[in-house]
Amino acid sequence: MTLQPGIRGSASVLATHENSAAAVGSGALEVFATPSMIALMEKAALESVQPFLSEGEGTVGAEIHVTHDAPTPLGLTVTATAVLVEVDRRRLVFRVEASAGGEVIGKGSHTRFIINSERFLQKAMAKHTQQ
Repeated sequence: MTLQPGIRGSASVLATHENSAAAVGSGALEVFATPSMIALMEKAALESVQPFLSEGEGTVGAEIHVTHDAPTPLGLTVTATAVLVEVDRRRLVFRVEASAGGEVIGKGSHTRFIINSERFLQKAMAKHTQQ
């Protein structure tokens, strides 16, 4: 199997206090938070391509451009979808969208990079010795 445009993925979560704007600190209201929506979009993207990667590979988020267009009250299920629209070597670009209660609540684009997981973690951990 090979990575190619058209690969799709989705992820869902129930809007609860734990992922509300009040709980994550992005606002004061008990509604589904923008950072929670973004995390769900990223999850949909990463899970869509993971089966196509080699052992030891993963993806990391690098860029996201989204709008959060409608509020979501607690108790509704939020579903994010991701469609791979571009593959440029290790760079993957997705069209992402989130919906709840029958309406689109957010949309945009998301870029991820394919990485060697072990090397990536080693590079991150090396920052401890640089202090």
